[in-house]
Amino acid sequence: MASKNRTDPFEAPTRGSRGRDKNGHDRSQPLLHQKGTEIQKFGTVRLLPIALPYETRMASCDALNQVLADSIILYNLYKKHHWLVRGHTFYQLHLLLDKHAGEQLELVDMIAERVQTLGGIAVADPRHVAEITQISRPPNGAEEVPAMLSRLLEAHELIIAETREAASKAQEQGDDGSNDLLVSDMLRTNELQTWFIAEHLVDTPLVKA
Repeated sequence: MASKNRTDPFEAPTRGSRGRDKNGHDRSQPLLHQKGTEIQKFGTVRLLPIALPYETRMASCDALNQVLADSIILYNLYKKHHWLVRGHTFYQLHLLLDKHAGEQLELVDMIAERVQTLGGIAVADPRHVAEITQISRPPNGAEEVPAMLSRLLEAHELIIAETREAASKAQEQGDDGSNDLLVSDMLRTNELQTWFIAEHLVDTPLVKA
């Protein structure tokens, strides 16, 4: 029979001396099941010494978080279609869609870190992203390949439009860092990916003109 004095080994121990707590438990045990308080609300910015006024940082964080949420959705669309694509173009598209997904994931990280650099909170939880995104939800199952590609193009166009608007506002307000990221990385990558995807929807003969 187990001892009645036996305690939960995963319970956060009370600290003692010589590596043991007062009950003799190992103090190297991870302190699990801890609860904390939210130390910064989403939609707020901290004051960081980057020589940008509060209003500029707030505006940039709002715009960047919208681009971020939609980019996270686009990344997941690419992975979904990478897995579910089928047909005679399977091999080419399977590789291309995964390449684009990897590039989108890099953009997601850059945008999120820019939000943090401005003192804000980057949208991250998938459930929060779903509340913010403007990209329509696809069906849970597989679509025909042309529908998959069209869905990607629509998402790209939405992101490109909001990226241009965010870049223009950042430039007007003197946020050169955000403007550079949006133009040099976000805009150019999305435009190039759009070209690659759109060319797969051209109805042209394969072997005979």
